[in-house]
Amino acid sequence: MTAAVVEVIAEVGIGRTTHRAVAARAGVPLGATTYYFPTLADLVAAGLARAGADLDAELVRWADHLGDGLDLPARLTRLTCEYLANRSRALTEFELYLAAARSPELRPLARSWRDQVRRLLTPMVGDRAAVAVAALLDGVAVQSIATGEPVDPAAVESAITALVSGGPLR
Repeated sequence: MTAAVVEVIAEVGIGRTTHRAVAARAGVPLGATTYYFPTLADLVAAGLARAGADLDAELVRWADHLGDGLDLPARLTRLTCEYLANRSRALTEFELYLAAARSPELRPLARSWRDQVRRLLTPMVGDRAAVAVAALLDGVAVQSIATGEPVDPAAVESAITALVSGGPLR
């Protein structure tokens, strides 16, 4: 049922997610959703937990692909583009991430996602560059999701290269 919660959030946003919509998506009676998730907050929290677990798994995949950090800008750009290719998943995760701006209970999850990316990158590029690259990737993702436009891989790779080397953007 949590997969249905995530799908509904991606489709209509947190503010319009309802027990009824999740029940319909999951193909279960409305009573099943309210039995397992008595409040709307419980329902959304379950979706957040599922999205968080999915993102954790994605970051493990990223760590495996980044490996020793060689050719980091190219590898990180490729992973970012692959992540954004699944627009529904990316939209859901960023919907939840941005919902933390209005919902303090979601902030620990947002911080966790941010911190995981930083921890992944810090051993390869240092803390300051990891913070900068994580912020860049957030911006790239938000712009792509919001505009529906594809990412310019060459521009992203150039920006990552500049951030990790301290050089100019090309």
